[in-house]
Amino acid sequence: MNISWWHWLVLGMILIGLELALPSFTVIWFGLGAVLVSIFLAIFPAVSFPIQILSWTVASVLFTFAWFRFFNSRTGKTSAGTSRIAIGEIGLVVRAAEPYARGVVKFQLPLLGADEWPCMADEPLAVGDRVRVVEVEGHVMKVEKTVKKEIL
Repeated sequence: MNISWWHWLVLGMILIGLELALPSFTVIWFGLGAVLVSIFLAIFPAVSFPIQILSWTVASVLFTFAWFRFFNSRTGKTSAGTSRIAIGEIGLVVRAAEPYARGVVKFQLPLLGADEWPCMADEPLAVGDRVRVVEVEGHVMKVEKTVKKEIL
């Protein structure tokens, strides 16, 4: 079978373009593997067809593995339900709370998917108090008042 370097380049471009129609972010790596084989074949034109197929397969698998292992390490991980990221955040009390009674605190940016959270504190909280998250217990933020630093 007589396959030229430009055949692999065209196949690579087709596969990379196919990624636009199939947004799985896996077809692109097979396209890049074909482009790599086209470069390899342009440098070494006497390579047999089985070696071309083998090098395309190896390059595609390595590209795919590298993407999912090293460059896209966030895949499969989510911060939803991870309360540690909320600890230390500052919010504003929008509904007063008494000790062991719930109030509501609002954050500038959403935390764990919401910008307003039920809150509890060991001390009374008035509307307008700035509070810091110290713990997340289920769907309730345990907060404490922040201490304002006075300038002398």
